[in-house]
Amino acid sequence: MNVYKLTETVAVSGQIRPEVVPQIAEAGYKVLINNRPDGEEPGQPSNADIAAAAEQAGLEYHYLPVTAMDFPGSGAQQMADFFDDEQRPVFAFCRTGTRCTNLWVVTRDVDDQDTAASHARGIGFDISMAARLL
Repeated sequence: MNVYKLTETVAVSGQIRPEVVPQIAEAGYKVLINNRPDGEEPGQPSNADIAAAAEQAGLEYHYLPVTAMDFPGSGAQQMADFFDDEQRPVFAFCRTGTRCTNLWVVTRDVDDQDTAASHARGIGFDISMAARLL
C-alpha cells in the first residue's frame, strides 16, 4: 500500500484491503474515508467489508464515493470538514489516491489551492479533475 501524505494530518492511498485497516489505525489516523464506489472494479473489497474492519479497528468510517463524472460529488463540503480537522487525522482512499487528492485540492481555501495543487503534482498526482474547478 502506497501512502501519500498531503499534510501532517491527511494521507491518501489507492484501494485498501480490510486486513490493512488496523495498520492505518496504528499509524494514528482517526477517520477513514472511502471515496470509491462499490463495484467500480471486479474484486475490490466492498464498502461493507471496509466499514466492518474500520469499526473493529476503532476508526470513524465514512463512505463518500465520487467518480470523475460527478466530481467533486455531494460530499465535498463534508470532505473539506474532515481534511480541516487536525484533531482527527484522515486517511482517504480510492482506486489510486487521485480522486482523494483532487478532492483535497478543491476543498482548500482559495488562497491555498495553488500551493495544494503544486504539492499534489510534486507527489505525482494528476490533478486535472481539480483543475476544471480552479
